[in-house]
Amino acid sequence: MNIHLYDAIMVSYDMYKDDLKYLNQDMKKLSLIKGTKEKEKSHLSSSMVTMPDKASKIRTNKPIRNSDVYDLLLKIPAGKVSTYGDLARALGNPSASRAIGRILGENPNPIKVPCHRVVMSNGRVGGYAYGTSKKRQLLENEGVSFTNGIVQNFNNVRVYPRSSKDRD
Repeated sequence: MNIHLYDAIMVSYDMYKDDLKYLNQDMKKLSLIKGTKEKEKSHLSSSMVTMPDKASKIRTNKPIRNSDVYDLLLKIPAGKVSTYGDLARALGNPSASRAIGRILGENPNPIKVPCHRVVMSNGRVGGYAYGTSKKRQLLENEGVSFTNGIVQNFNNVRVYPRSSKDRD
């Protein structure tokens, strides 16, 4: 089979034209998507609520280290409780309560670092590596009472530990 140079160039040119046609179609699709994203951004920014100065001083998305969480746990005295959210706020990341729970689940020394003193924001016991009944038993041994599975006098036994790294 003999292929002439002219034929090879023409085949190549035809392929290039087809590629350009598809490329142009893809560019149109992308510009439509981009236009939609810009409209969404415009809509979102116009419907945003401006927070007062005091609220804008809240730190968020600060990385949380296990050791910082364990240091905070040591500040919760026996017979008192705190919440996952309280710990997250104290460490500068108010939306990290689930991360706090995961870190507490990895606590290598639950006897020395009392993770059983952290409960849910509604006063319920929450999870514990050794089971919720064990967690409740430990809290009851420290003087915390329960009614229908909720910490009794929750606001009176709740403490808000502060990170030693707070500058306030």
